[in-house]
Amino acid sequence: MDKKLLFQAVIKFISGFVLTGVLVFWTAGTLRFANGWLFMGVLFVPMFIAGVVLLLKNPVLLKKRLESKEKQKEQSLVVAFSGSMFIAGFVIAGFNFRFGWYALPTSISVAAGVIFIFGYAIYARVLKENIYLSRTIEVQENQKVVDTGLYAIVRHPMYSATLILFLSMPVILGSVYSLAVFMVYPFIIAKRIKYEEILLEKELTGYKEYKKKVKYRLVPFIW
Repeated sequence: MDKKLLFQAVIKFISGFVLTGVLVFWTAGTLRFANGWLFMGVLFVPMFIAGVVLLLKNPVLLKKRLESKEKQKEQSLVVAFSGSMFIAGFVIAGFNFRFGWYALPTSISVAAGVIFIFGYAIYARVLKENIYLSRTIEVQENQKVVDTGLYAIVRHPMYSATLILFLSMPVILGSVYSLAVFMVYPFIIAKRIKYEEILLEKELTGYKEYKKKVKYRLVPFIW
């Protein structure tokens, strides 16, 4: 086992857990925020399981997924906007509970949790189908176009999964105001896809032909 990779993965997991917990519960003013714990559970339990599986079965892919420094300026801006969205959304959800703003019914939040798990299952499937997946936008040595499985339906199934995941988050937290913040995500990801496809067309052999074969980028029959 790669001890350096294990250490890096553990540090990232713990720091993500602590930062998210602080944003959600500190702004809520209490740890007695049931929706907050529901959210932490559906977010970090599958993440922990996925991390262990990748560490044991595919450490190379795990290393790629831990890399977060973008090489392109446009993509760095997209990542910055995404980070700002998360911070604002989580803070507003905490304030929503703290100040007693309108809260979604518990049944809806639980249903959103189920949808989140479904989105994570799609995410895991994509990781299995595409061994070239990196967290940053790049074309790797000997990379080939993947056009089977979910990639035969949409060109960016990973982003389709994140769309489900991220739009479920504020609903799990019970805040329509937080959901309004997260609604900017489809526009952020559309921008990321635009620049990513410019790079792929230029540097990945066969990608132009793949675009003609699979028409939809993110959502079947829509876009």
